[in-house]
Amino acid sequence: MNTATDALIVVDVQNDFCSHGALAVPDGDAVVPVINELARDFAVVILTQDWHPPGHSSFASEHADKSPFDTIIMPYGQQTLWPDHCVQGTRGAEFHPDLHTDRAQLVVRKGFRRAIDSYSAFFENDQVTPTGLTGYLRERRITSVTLAGLALDFCVHVSAVDAARCGFEVRVLEHGSRAIDLDGSLAAARDNMRSAGVRLAS
Repeated sequence: MNTATDALIVVDVQNDFCSHGALAVPDGDAVVPVINELARDFAVVILTQDWHPPGHSSFASEHADKSPFDTIIMPYGQQTLWPDHCVQGTRGAEFHPDLHTDRAQLVVRKGFRRAIDSYSAFFENDQVTPTGLTGYLRERRITSVTLAGLALDFCVHVSAVDAARCGFEVRVLEHGSRAIDLDGSLAAARDNMRSAGVRLAS
């Protein structure tokens, strides 16, 4: 690893994705000490933060006769519906209290547009609207990224594939990530990442 050209992207290690959260990822808290240790090895550390307005279109509560984890078709494609989570300004949207955020040089907030969800650190779910992270990394002359966080089969997965699509060398640390695994989503995510050239490491 060349610390001058590598960045660690820590994906959505927030209260709502950890124990007792609104959308708790099984064993999600376990990533915190792993990521804290990892961050010591990187000169560039970036955090992402789900940051939804109340009434976000990805919330099942906004759709009559729908339940969390149902899927619907939105103008940008298929969308999984979620419990209300990571609402702007709430405790659930805050980073896990034990996550060491002092090393982070950038926080990328995503999902703040009411009409579209954003799993990726790089693009909204329409795969067109950028977050600005690609430009930041290029300005910093970063050529490879390492990802860890929550959830492995959704936001980590899509961020990794988008990073590869943007031309970065990409590694995902599975021991620093945990998955939701909805109906085989973890296996599908691993296959998709490998097909995109992402290296899965443990």
